[in-house]
Parts: sequence; structure tokens; C-alpha cells
Amino acid sequence: MSTLPNPLSRLTADPTGHAFGLELPPGGLLYATDTESRHDPLLWRADAPARPGDWPRLAAARHTAGLRPLLVATGGSAHEDGPEQWYLAPHLASHPRDHDAEGILAAYWEDNAWEDLDEDDEAEPFEAAEGGAGPGPGSSDPDPDPDLLGPFGHAWPGLATAAPLDADPDARAAEIADSLLHDGSWLKRPRMALVPASRSADIPAAIGWTGPVNYETDVARLCTVLRSWEDRFGIRVIALTLDQLVLSVAAPPTTRAEAEAVAAEHFAFCPDTLRQTYDDGLRAYAEKELLGQHLWAFWWD
Repeated sequence: MSTLPNPLSRLTADPTGHAFGLELPPGGLLYATDTESRHDPLLWRADAPARPGDWPRLAAARHTAGLRPLLVATGGSAHEDGPEQWYLAPHLASHPRDHDAEGILAAYWEDNAWEDLDEDDEAEPFEAAEGGAGPGPGSSDPDPDPDLLGPFGHAWPGLATAAPLDADPDARAAEIADSLLHDGSWLKRPRMALVPASRSADIPAAIGWTGPVNYETDVARLCTVLRSWEDRFGIRVIALTLDQLVLSVAAPPTTRAEAEAVAAEHFAFCPDTLRQTYDDGLRAYAEKELLGQHLWAFWWD
């Protein structure tokens, strides 16, 4: 992925960031962990664990240096280390602007809706990524499991309507970051990081994050969706672990219908989030996780 001019190299000679008007704590630069990517640094990471108040202090780097704040954490599994042990592969990422959010979500929806047919059904999976048309009205093929996807069927329901902001998105991001650091149960050993990215939504592609690689090998396609969520729901990328993505939300859905429409997008974006935690389906997920909620979290096996 091509990005803004990378200011991180300047921190080699100026580790405190004085040239950017910053006072960075001790930290270091992380580079791509594959052999095919360019050798510019991908992110700066603090040495010490993050504490409440660190996010707003470092958020000034967005204005002075084009660096976006981020929490990086292990996620809690015993085998997971920090991002220096992740497979960071920018060469695998295109650019988020090269894709269409609704087209991506529609393709994901069609593919995953058919995976959730009853095991006894013999319908052929729909190859949405190839641009084909799924079974239309009157088809003898069964619909997806209504307990999971209700109130929707196999057809992509379309994008959810944008919601009004109830806070400034960057202020909401600082609030959510602090709450995660106060809580201590969501993220294990979190550290503050700074990433050169033009938008918060682009952070995963900018560092070549491969957390969703078993679902999507080009993380920029997921970042295209994150850009759309920035525009419609005021999201910011707050934290990454080896396979988890945490977002703040400044414009959450406020009605059940709105929440269910957003839940459909979440199912398309990361079906594991629903399949593994909500046996009672999309409606329950919408009510418990989305309605008026300011934090969205996703993980991929």
C-alpha cells in the first residue's frame, strides 16, 4: 500500500519527537516482518505498557506529523507476543481507495450466507466474488439459517443508513482507549503506537496487518469498509492484536432496525464474530452489541 511520506525514520535521530512538537516516551520502530516489503518503518511503539491518558497525549501527532495513535496488544493467548512477532506484510495490501465498500460487503455476505445453510441442504455455494447472480425469487434452493441471519435472507440487504454523531470521533476514540486501559480485561499488555496513515481506517493496511488472513488476504479491502464506517458511524481504529480489531464508534445505531442493518454489515465483514458468540443470531447481536454501543470488536480465526 502506498502511504503518506513516512515521518517515522526521523525518530531514529529524534527519538522523543521534538521535531514534531511531541514528547514521546522511550520506544522503538518496528519494520515489516516479511522479506518482500520495503524497509521503511511501519510503526513506533512505546516500551512501557500504556496507561490512561496516553492516547490523548500522543493524539497530537496526527496534526503535527500525520501519525495516528493505536494500541497494540497480545490479545491474551499464551502463544501471542507483540507486533514484533506478527506477520506484517505491506506488500500483500493494495490501497483502500481502490475498492468499493458495498461491493465488498455484498460479496462477503453472499458467500457467508450460503455457508450457513443447514448441513443437510445441498445448495451450491454462491460465488459472489466472481460477480455472478445468486438464486433469485422462486429458486428451489433453501434460504440461509433464519436463526442466524434473520431478519435477512440470502440476498445482500444493502448498506445501513448513516447515524448522527453523538460525539467528536477523535474525542470518542480517546474516551474508549482510556476505558479499555482502565478496564484491563480487553487487551493484554497494551502499548501505545503511532502509525503513518492518512485515515484511521487505513491503519491495518498501512502496517500490513495480517490478522484476517484466513478470511481476506488483502486487508485493504477491509479498510475500504472501515473508511465507509468512518464516514457513516464515526469509527476510529483503537487497537489491534494478532487477530483482533477494536473500533470506537461516535455515531452508533439508535433503533433496533438500524442496529440490525449494521449487524448485517458486521456479519459480512467478520462472520466469526456472530458465529462463535451469538447462537441466537443477528438480532441478538444487534441488540446486545450495537444498539447505542460505542465499541465494536472483531476477531478472525
